[in-house]
Amino acid sequence: VPQPQYGLYAWPSAVVLAQYLWFHRAGLPGRRVLEIGAGVSLPGLVAAKCGAKVTLSDSEELPQCLENCRRSCLMNDLPHVPVIGLTWGRVSPELLSLAPVDIILGSDVFFEPKDFEDILTTVYYLMEKNPHAQFWTTYQVRSADWSIEALLCKWKLKNIHVPLQSFNADKEHLAGSSLPGRHTIEMMIISLANSDGT
Repeated sequence: VPQPQYGLYAWPSAVVLAQYLWFHRAGLPGRRVLEIGAGVSLPGLVAAKCGAKVTLSDSEELPQCLENCRRSCLMNDLPHVPVIGLTWGRVSPELLSLAPVDIILGSDVFFEPKDFEDILTTVYYLMEKNPHAQFWTTYQVRSADWSIEALLCKWKLKNIHVPLQSFNADKEHLAGSSLPGRHTIEMMIISLANSDGT
């Protein structure tokens, strides 16, 4: 069973999000990308290899995860990719001084229900500063009782479900894992809702 520092594992959701990035790689050069809860940083590294200007982040309270991000960058010949500490739901100098972003990435950040609102608070803050930004996120379905729909409404965000087959990620080997539990992966794109809620 995984230890509390989840960011030290390559989760199936990261592989699926990396596949989405690869499938859409032609649109990535020059795009400004921030990966939150990066852990081993697979999606962010793929985006960087495809020409995006990437910043990786994980909780400032988890130095081991931040070090893991840095090691992943070095192992993939991406020493220039910045790694910063960002804790969801916390306003910090790092959050306030972030450069503009076009895409926010998050694979399996919706892991613990207690963190859901903190994640969306941070995403909403970033989108208020960058109104055209999108949050591309994949997550593993762990419970039918866990939902972010009410929080999306509260934070004036909308989401579009992205079918895995639309980017060739519905293959068993992509979302497979030796980790315990169910491995149904979903993807959505979250953005600011219009003033009328759409």
